[in-house]
Amino acid sequence: MRKNKQSYTFKEFLEEHYFTWVDANHKSAKETKRKLSIDCITFANKKLDEITPHIVEKWRLAKIAKGNSPQTANRCFAYLRAALTKAEEWGIIEEHPFRKMKLIKTDKNNIVRYLSTDEEIRLRASLEHRESTKRQGRASANHWRKQRHKPLYDDLGQVAYVDYLKPMVLLSMNTGLRRGEIFSLRWNNVDFEQRQLTVAATDAKSRKSRHIPLNKEAFFVLSKWRIQCKNSQSYVFTNKLGKRFTDIRKSWCLLLKQAEITEFRWHDLRHHFASRLSIAGADLNTIRSILGHSSYEMTLKYVHLSEDHKAEAVAMLNK
Repeated sequence: MRKNKQSYTFKEFLEEHYFTWVDANHKSAKETKRKLSIDCITFANKKLDEITPHIVEKWRLAKIAKGNSPQTANRCFAYLRAALTKAEEWGIIEEHPFRKMKLIKTDKNNIVRYLSTDEEIRLRASLEHRESTKRQGRASANHWRKQRHKPLYDDLGQVAYVDYLKPMVLLSMNTGLRRGEIFSLRWNNVDFEQRQLTVAATDAKSRKSRHIPLNKEAFFVLSKWRIQCKNSQSYVFTNKLGKRFTDIRKSWCLLLKQAEITEFRWHDLRHHFASRLSIAGADLNTIRSILGHSSYEMTLKYVHLSEDHKAEAVAMLNK
């Protein structure tokens, strides 16, 4: 028997109705449920009709007071609003309480982070150092095991890459793939003959498939990695259990620390890719198509030329 709106708490609504719908319809269902369960825990035991614009406004402003950015507060609010939109749609509540609430104003001119020339050199050097260190460690371990007549580990000196990290970083840097798209990339999405990869609609944020040409480095990386993963028929990158990756934060953060690069996210590799395309002279529509954006406005925030490149362009007038 359906409960009336006075009976449902927010937690009950999520667990009995909304999470089932999220599992079936959200590409990142796990993250959506985490956001609602943790970031919106304030409302867990409140009845749905007790969640008013006033207490929601206090909640999101408190998030900012604790050090969260307005963007973060807006994202949390968006998850909450989406859940109650479904509650209204399903007749569990009569009217959406946040219909007139607006997002907190944010600075639209925020700086998009991408790698400077020196940072890219350091990042690549750190990748090479990591590979070398792991190879030396494996050789040392096998030497120890051989002396004691123990089974040897795989020889890392015989493969192109010691693990997933270097090929992942280089592929993202040269294709602009999102981290989730990298995780979900399958071998049947890679066309070595046409030298392109396809982001399947089910894996794309826009829910639309797109084709990305492979430049020389991206093609080389995938070719070498394919030889190394010849027995894999599903995902391009898999964890130790042979499953799709869900997180590589630890190895990524260690890499950045060694490269002495701060305030740089994996997603910023996408910004870096778009900036390089712009500097190389690619037109806005081409960049938009490769990144998979539905509007030019979304693409513009990724296209930031380096200060050195701007100076070089203005210096051309000296001639």
